[in-house]
Order: sequence, then C-alpha cells, then structure tokens
Amino acid sequence: MRQALAEVAFQLFLERGFEQTTVDDIVARAGVGRRSFFRYFPSKEDAVFPDHERCLADMTALLEERRDDPDPVGAVCDAARLVMRMYAANPEFSVQRYGLTQEVPGLRTYELSVVRRYERTLAGYLRGRWAEASEGGLRADVVAAAVVAAHNNALRSWLRSGGVGDAEVAVDQALGLVRDVWGKAAGLPAAAGAADRGTDRAEGRGAGGDVQVDAGGDVIVMVAAKGAPMWRVVQQIECALGSG
Repeated sequence: MRQALAEVAFQLFLERGFEQTTVDDIVARAGVGRRSFFRYFPSKEDAVFPDHERCLADMTALLEERRDDPDPVGAVCDAARLVMRMYAANPEFSVQRYGLTQEVPGLRTYELSVVRRYERTLAGYLRGRWAEASEGGLRADVVAAAVVAAHNNALRSWLRSGGVGDAEVAVDQALGLVRDVWGKAAGLPAAAGAADRGTDRAEGRGAGGDVQVDAGGDVIVMVAAKGAPMWRVVQQIECALGSG
C-alpha cells in the first residue's frame, strides 16, 4: 500500500504539479481514505521520498556491522554508496524526482533535511570510532561532510545527465578523492595506497575487499574481491607496471 500510494502521488505531481495536488486528490486516485495516506506518509513531501527511510535504516545497519572495521573512512564511503544504489535502481523515477525537486522549493528544503540525516548518521559512526582521538569529533564531522558532498556531487551530475552512464563509477571516483585525503589523515590506507617500489607486490584495501597484484617478470596476476571498485583495480595494476 505504501508503494502504491507513493506511485499514485508521484504521477499526480507530474501531471498537475506538486502544489496543485492535494492529499484528497491522491487518495481519490488510489481509492483509499485519508487515514490510509497519513498512516504511511506524514505529508505530501514524504510521498516524494518514500525510499529514504529504508535506505537510512540500511545505512545504520551496515555501520553497526562494521563497528570494528579497521577502515572507518572506507565504512562510511560504503554506507554512502547505498544511497547511490537506491537512485540507480530506478533511473527514470530518480531523474523525474530530481527534476520535480528542483522546481519546488519545499521539496528542496525537505531533501536537504534528508541529506542532513544521512550526514549525522555517518558522523555519529565516526565519532564513536574516533572517540579517543585528538579532535576526533571535529574530524568525524568534517569527514562525514566530505563524504556526503563528494557523493552528492557525483550523483547529481548523473541525475542532471538524465541518468546516462554508470552512477557507481562516478560516485566511486568522487569518494576515492575523500579516501585519498582522509584515509591518510586518519592514519589509514588511502584509496589507492602507493605500491612498494622495492618489491613486486602492491596491495590496497578497497570498499569491496582486497585488491592484490603480483608482478613476476612479464606476467601480472591480479586477485580482486568481487565488490572492489574498478578505479582501484586499475590503479593497482598501474602501480605494479610502474614498479617493473
């Protein structure tokens, strides 16, 4: 019922405009009563973003599972990717919603409040991980803001393009910049850890797992976790080639 109401509401918003559509219009089209609508959505704005509550819950669960992860910056980057994947799962709807959000000031304000909740969740996780560190709270807030800014910059570029291309590649590249800076600052491996020039082995830990490259003579053998981002795989191969 929640999904059905959201679909009816969004179709009406596209047909008539957000401001011109009332809750009575939505429930009449859906064939239910007003109480049914408000059981699932506190407001019309909530009906435009029906998937964010679930995504926030998934993000919270992921961070809880990784509360002891040796790479907390990588953990929050992976958590941010959940938002990107939510959008990428339905490009047409996501692009239409982005266009509607740009047209309606109230929806832009609502979206900002949603983004702020994501950022607070990431910062809260990092604060817990860096509780004993000097200026750990400040670092947590800054890193969380950087992750959200990088993620949103790439995601919105993809949305403005009409959903053309691979959103995951764009977001991986943006988050890689954050890891390059803040992974090092936190005393953790950067996104593309430099290869050891004195050996034939280059290793780095990506968001999806380890990437290992063995260079022996004219042959390079690479082992990568299934979820490892492509930019990391390529960079590790380049490092191995450069060390030969």
